Amino acid sequence: WAWRPAVAARLARTLGVTVNLCVARAFLPLISCLSAMNNDRSEIEKAEETLRLAMLESDVTKLDKLIDDDLLFISPDGSVQSKDDDLTLHRSGEERITRIEFQDQRVQAGPYVASVSVLAFVSGSFKGHAFQGQFRYLRVWHRTPTGWKVIAGSASAQAKL
Repeated sequence: WAWRPAVAARLARTLGVTVNLCVARAFLPLISCLSAMNNDRSEIEKAEETLRLAMLESDVTKLDKLIDDDLLFISPDGSVQSKDDDLTLHRSGEERITRIEFQDQRVQAGPYVASVSVLAFVSGSFKGHAFQGQFRYLRVWHRTPTGWKVIAGSASAQAKL
């Protein structure tokens, strides 16, 4: 705990504010909160990359760990899919993703819930039909005792400009 007042004092000096120890201690909750938010954001970015790789590999074991049992996902055609629906598509080979490149990823992370918007170029096949294009994904992650899991999401095809 001894280093935290020093960190607060450095922060205050960086901002051009003279600060005493009492004021520095007042910054402790803010510094702890900002530090936790950065950690949460980093954890979500790692989880997103793990999810991307699991989708590419159709790794049902990894997908099972990353997706909450109560998942609600809206697919590009507007249908609502559950976790079981998603895992079945990967397990059966009806959905094969051969390429997925994240191009614009935005993360809003808190201690228990995070939302991610990502623009991705995706190609593969779905129920025997090849596809490729730009898709905007929105995912909601929540912290569970076993780690971050996707509980809700959607994907929409982006029009070519």
